[in-house]
Parts: sequence; C-alpha cells; structure tokens
Amino acid sequence: MSRLAHRVLHRVRPGVTAAAAVTAALTAALLQAPGAAAQPASAGGAGDLRQGGAPSGISTLTDKMAFPWGISFLPKTAKALVTERYTSAVWLLRSDGTRTKVGKVPNTVADDGDANAASGGLLGVATSPTWNGTTDKDVFFVQTTAAGTRVAKMRFDGTSLSGYTVVLGGIKFHGDHNGGGIAFGPDGYLYVTTGDALDETTSQNKNSLNGKILRITRTGAAAPGNPFGNRVYSYGHRNAEGLAWDSRGRLWESEIGGAKWDELNLVEKGGNYGWPACEGACSHAGMKNPKSVWKPEAGGVPSQVAIVNDVIYVSTLRGARLWRLPIDATGQAVGTATSYYSGAYGRLRALAKVPGANQLWLGTSKGPAQDSIYKIDIR
Repeated sequence: MSRLAHRVLHRVRPGVTAAAAVTAALTAALLQAPGAAAQPASAGGAGDLRQGGAPSGISTLTDKMAFPWGISFLPKTAKALVTERYTSAVWLLRSDGTRTKVGKVPNTVADDGDANAASGGLLGVATSPTWNGTTDKDVFFVQTTAAGTRVAKMRFDGTSLSGYTVVLGGIKFHGDHNGGGIAFGPDGYLYVTTGDALDETTSQNKNSLNGKILRITRTGAAAPGNPFGNRVYSYGHRNAEGLAWDSRGRLWESEIGGAKWDELNLVEKGGNYGWPACEGACSHAGMKNPKSVWKPEAGGVPSQVAIVNDVIYVSTLRGARLWRLPIDATGQAVGTATSYYSGAYGRLRALAKVPGANQLWLGTSKGPAQDSIYKIDIR
C-alpha cells in the first residue's frame, strides 16, 4: 500500500452531517458493543476487577474551536491549557466553559494544509507539575516547525504566555506521523512521543529521536536512568500520540499503526514495540506485543489516552468513538473493550482526566469553528 493510501486510510473521514448532529443529542449515551473492532492482543491476567467506569453523562463545555489537540490542567486549579493545531493558539479553559486566548506558540508550521490527512502544527502541551504562575511558570509544547519537530518551553503567568525556548530539536518532521504527545511522568521527567515521519528506518534506530517515546529533563537532556544512555525510553513506534499512567505508575500508550492494526501498549523502559517488523501481535524475538488492537476501519486510529480509577479511555479519529478498557487485576492486561458515542460527535482527539474528579474532557477534530470540548462524567 502506498504512503498516500496509508494517510487516506488513517486520517480522512467525512464530516458529520447536520442530521448526524441532531442525532448526536439522542445517541450520546448509547453503548456500542465492540465486537471484533477491539481485540485483546494477548491472554488476559487474573480477571477484570473493574466493571465500573462507564460514562454516565456528556455535556458541551465549549464549542467553536479549531482542531484542539492537547489539554493540560494547571495544578490545584479547575483550569486547563488547550492547544489548537492549525492556529497555534493556546486557550485557558475553565470548568464553567469560559475560555480566554492566552497566546500563540511562535514558529509553528502546520504542514501541507490538509487538516484531515496530516498531523503537524501545535500538538501536545504539558504544564509543569509545580506550576504556580510565579516561581514556576513553565509550560512545554510539541510543535512542528520549518526546522523540524520541537519541544519548546514558554512561561505562563496565569494570564498570558511569554518567552520561547527550544528545549529539544532535531526530530524529523513530515506532513504525517509526527507523534506529539507530551506529559510529565510520576518521576517528574517529560515523556514525549515522536512519529517515524514516514521514514520506517528511524523507529528501530536507537540513535534516532523519531519513532520513539523520549524521556527528558526540563532542559531537554536525557533523563537519568534511561536505558540506552540517550533520550530514548522505548522504541519501535510508528505514530504514538497518547500517554497516561495508572495507579501503579505504569505507562500506557496509544499508537496509530499501518493498514492492519492500531495499538494500545503497556510501555516498559527499553522496550521495542516492533515497528516496522511488527504491526499488532507478532512472534519476533525481543519485541513487545500490544495489550489491545483495533482495525483501522473498525473503530480504530486511536489518538489519546486517559485513565480514571485504572480504567483506560482512548479517543479515536477514524473510529469517531471513545473506548473504555479496564486494566485487569495483574496490571499487565486489559479486559473487554467497549465503545461509546460512535459517530455521534465525529473525529475525537484531545482527551484528559480532570484532576480530583471522575471526569474526562474530550475534544473533537473536525475543522475551524466546528470543534467542541465535552465534559464526561464517569460513574
């Protein structure tokens, strides 16, 4: 299959019609059984002990946005910074739905202009876990620029963004496969997902920054304890976007695969996740298998991950639905996947757990002035 065909397969989805928008209000809480769309990729553990965690209500938090990509909550507040991919704008979104534009991230170059077939622009955002707007103002972004994909740092005082520092460059940029996830781990270091930039040779090259999950300090250096003495934490990834940690401190990641399978992975330090030799489960020595997989055309193309009470939620682009996968008692596998809101809100991307609450914020990815962020209560 050609590279162009891969892009079309994974990105293009017709817009939601007016009739579908009306139907959304009636079907928002409808549970869709997964059938063969999501499948465990390996044998389960000691059983699924978490049968709760179903969405119990959804409401519009804000609307008329343009491709929201990342959501990062400010510590000890009910506010989050939200990035817009094509406008490079950053918004401060409050729990009452009001929002204020706080600035733009400079030097952002989106890509080829086809919003549904490409993945560049202003991507993930991670607020410092000790941010207070005074002594700590640090906010980190992933962006694509004319010089490549970067991790950049700006200052946010609670009102506006200022300054601009390149923390890490040298990551290849392409119109597609640019990763873009960024989050602080429980260890206080930054984790960054990078795509293979449509160069399959990068993912298995431990000296390349592409096709990886990186673990870095606030200055962009390799974090202490990394497995290969550089910035690489795990490798063999095609186009990972979502990162989230469970109650045991284990890292889960969502990944857009090729034409066969998309993946949910439990990421281990130094792990090789197979691309391009493996797509989905395989028997190659030394390569890690995913914990669940999706067919791209049957509910797949996952974007981001959030975890509430050790239940994993995954937003999907082509699948246009939210998946729920409970972590089993061993912490090493997931139980039966179920899906929600299938097609009701169109392509879904931005996803984050609200701190201190059993609640998610979920964003659509449809187009300028067409996108919304929804608030979902979890029972």
